[in-house]
Parts: sequence; C-alpha cells; structure tokens
Amino acid sequence: MNKPKKQHSALFLLLLLGVISCAIPISSSTKYPIDVFYENQAVDRPYSEIGLIEIGSEDSLTAGQTTDKKMLMRGNDARTKELLLAKLVLKAQKIGADALIEVKYKYYTSISKEGYMLSGIAVRYRGQ
Repeated sequence: MNKPKKQHSALFLLLLLGVISCAIPISSSTKYPIDVFYENQAVDRPYSEIGLIEIGSEDSLTAGQTTDKKMLMRGNDARTKELLLAKLVLKAQKIGADALIEVKYKYYTSISKEGYMLSGIAVRYRGQ
C-alpha cells in the first residue's frame, strides 16, 4: 500500500515541476494527494495529530530587490508558494499523513534579508 502512495507522490511532484517550468499559471484550486486545510478552515473528520511539518528559508537581498533603501520585488509569487506547499505535502506524506491542517505561510524581510516559513500539522484520519 505504501508503494503506490510513493509513486503517486513522485508523479505529482514531477507534474508540478513541469507545469512551473513551462510558466503556466497554477490556480489556487490545486489538488494535492492529501487534504490541505489552511489555518482558517475547519476539518470535518476526526483525526490524530502526527506532528508539525515546516519548511523555510532565509536569503540575503539582491541588488535588484532594493533601490535607494526602498523595497522592491520581495517575497514569493503565487506559483512559488504552490511549489513550496507541494514540498510540504510531500514531507507530510512521507510520515504517513492523510492531511495537513492549520497550514500557515509567513514571510519576513529586513533591510538586508528576506525569508519565509511554511508550516502545517500532519494528521491521520481516524476510523478509516
């Protein structure tokens, strides 16, 4: 039963990367191999928490992102956020999650750096 799930995950990531590399916009209604609930969405099934899943990064700003100490071109665009969420979903799948709940995206910036943190709680549905 694990093998098809892993194959499905790998295929999903390949398809998502192919879509992004072709510069085709990804809609906000992307379907993931597990359920994804953002922090303001209720889960309508009983579940048990597996654990917190996080990904993040911090980078120095490039010269093109600032001019005369003004902010320009900072943060991740919608397509990049979709790819980051796909990575979070894959991490949750690897530990046996049926869903990610309370998914949150946080972006931060300073005069010289920017970064993000994407997190969610991996859960397994009960009573299946």
